[in-house]
This record gives sequence, structure tokens and C-alpha cells, in this order.
Amino acid sequence: MEARRADATAAPAGAEPADGAFFQGIVRPDGRVGTRNHLGILTSVNCSATVAKMIASRSAALAEEFPNVDGVVALTHDTGCGMAADGDGIRLLRRTLNGYARHPNFAALLVVGLGCEVAQLTGFDLPEGTPTMTIQELGGTAATVRRGVELIRDLLPEADRAERVPVPASELVLGLAGTGTGGPGNAALGAAADLLVRHGGTVILAGTPQVYGAEHLLARRAVSPEVAGRLAERVRWWEGYARPAPDAPERAVARGGTSPLTAVHEYAEPVTERGLVFMDTPGRAEVSATGQVAGGATVMCFTTGDGPAGGCRPVPGLNLAATGEAYRAMPEDLDLDLSRASGEGLFRLVLEVASGRRTAGEEFGAGDGDFAPWQTGAVM
Repeated sequence: MEARRADATAAPAGAEPADGAFFQGIVRPDGRVGTRNHLGILTSVNCSATVAKMIASRSAALAEEFPNVDGVVALTHDTGCGMAADGDGIRLLRRTLNGYARHPNFAALLVVGLGCEVAQLTGFDLPEGTPTMTIQELGGTAATVRRGVELIRDLLPEADRAERVPVPASELVLGLAGTGTGGPGNAALGAAADLLVRHGGTVILAGTPQVYGAEHLLARRAVSPEVAGRLAERVRWWEGYARPAPDAPERAVARGGTSPLTAVHEYAEPVTERGLVFMDTPGRAEVSATGQVAGGATVMCFTTGDGPAGGCRPVPGLNLAATGEAYRAMPEDLDLDLSRASGEGLFRLVLEVASGRRTAGEEFGAGDGDFAPWQTGAVM
């Protein structure tokens, strides 16, 4: 059963009243709210990656005929085979793909497998009516690509019916990731996060190795002992897995602002609470973002000191320079210089992006190759 977010009228503990704020969102028939309108091609295994990319490439011209469709996205990965049939590895992969399959930024999707992989399509919890196909059953690569393009062609007219309408900011889920702990500009990002929480929205702070050593700053803001205990549990897991050594964990915590911590989630778990939540992810930006998008993030903010324009399709990703030097080095790759930004200005920019304004990463076509489910466990 699909997880649903808490009622929009239920403000998180400690939230202050705020003036209304809206964005132009896409409301799905079941009430979920998206910020983009893509068709998706998901792969169960690395062996079907090439086929998925070929289907997306050959469908691109078809999608251009439908102005309300943002594109056809092939999300491929390098796992699904050569892994244990049970345990954390396949559990995380399935949870991640299930989250993407139900993401409101997809109007519809197609799932492609090889046929003999460990991660069989029957093991996934896909939305009812989702078309699936395997290369072996269809007779090979060329036949599967042809069939895939046919299916995408059939899905496009319905996807094009989606229109943007005014939606309260409380329906926005903002994910936070970074290539490091960031710099002084984190204060502006934290202020923007607090503003979204005040408006009833959701902010996902992630990257356990980055906040390690400053987790007490989050725990003291937990809304209950249970939430604080769940955070401590995830920190202890990392201590047994690979003890982190971040440079400035306080800065990483500052990205999430000062709001009460309402929940702690494992990687790619559905986020249904409002307010500030924490998700246990690695610090690596694309792996962290993949888990947050699977959990329901509809806009991502990436803080970077020296990284290029990244993305996380089907979700728009704002690339934020942690310092003025970083922004001056690559101004076309970045959306904003955090060292010169205010929380209010960034909050308004997030609303504009949620309403359809293209980010630097989207202009460059980035994001397809940044789908990176967290891999744990043995590779056979």
C-alpha cells in the first residue's frame, strides 16, 4: 500500500505561523503533488541498462510533440545481479526502485529486466498497471527496444494531460545533499529549510557520515525520545560499518536549519511526516540524493565547493555554491552563490524551481547518470 503524507493542516511541533506560499505543482489523481512531469524507464538489473537508454533515446523525439511532458528518463544502475537473493543489498535496491516507481514526478513508467537476474521483477511492489518486460522473453535487444518505444508512445498522450495548478508550499518535500559539509553559506540553506517547515512543508536532512560527531545537535531537537533513539541507532550502525571522520559535522547539521526533528528514516524509506526529518544515507551526494528522491523528495538542493552541475532526475536539483570562490569558478554550472544569498531568497528560488523553472543541471541535461542506489553486502 502506498504511503501518504500527513495532512497539510497538521503543523509540526514548534512550527510558527507563516504567510501563505504557493508553487505551481502537478497534482496526480491520487492527490500526490509533483514538480516535474516525466515518463520513466526503470531497470531491475545492470544487464538491461543499455536497452533502457536506447528506448529513452529513441522516444525523445516523440516526447517533444507533447508540451506538458518534461521528457523520458532512463534510470539505470550497476547492480541487480551478482548479489545475494536476500539481505540488505537487495532490500535496499527494491525499496529504492519502488520509491521511484511511485514518485509523483513520473506520470507513468516502464520497467525493464533481463529475465535471469537475482532482482526479479516479481519481487518489486510496482503501481498497478505498470508495464514490465524482460529482454529474454521478448527475444533480444532489438525486439525489446521496439516494444519499449511502442509502450512509451502509448503513454505520452495521457501524460500530456497533466497541468500545473497553484499548490501550497506545505506539499513540497525538499531534499538536502552535498559534496562536503559546506561552508558559511549553510546558514542561508538552513534558513530556507526553516521557512519551508514554517509553511508546513518537509525538509530531508541526510548524510550520516557528514553529521557524525554532531548528531547530538539533532537529537536534542527530536520531538520524542523514540525519534532521538532511532537517530542513535543509525549512528551506532555506522560505527560498526565504517566509522566516519567528517571535517565539520556542525556545518552539515546547519544545512537542515533549526526546526524540531520529527522523524528518522532508513535509506529510501517513504517520508510521510512533515517538518524536518533525517534520512540515514552515505555522504556521497548522488547516493544520498537517490535515497531521498525514493523517499519522496520533489526538489533537491546540492551544496558544493568544487563539483560540476549535477542532477537527480526526475527531480530538479539546485546546485548551490558553498563559497563565492566556488561560484566564480563555475558560474554556469551553479544556480546560486550561498555566501551572498538570504534564506528568503533561496526559499523563493526553490518555489520557482518547483513551479517549473529549469535549474543549471537541467539546462545541461544532467541527472540521468546520477541514479545511484546504495550498495551494501557482498558482490558475488
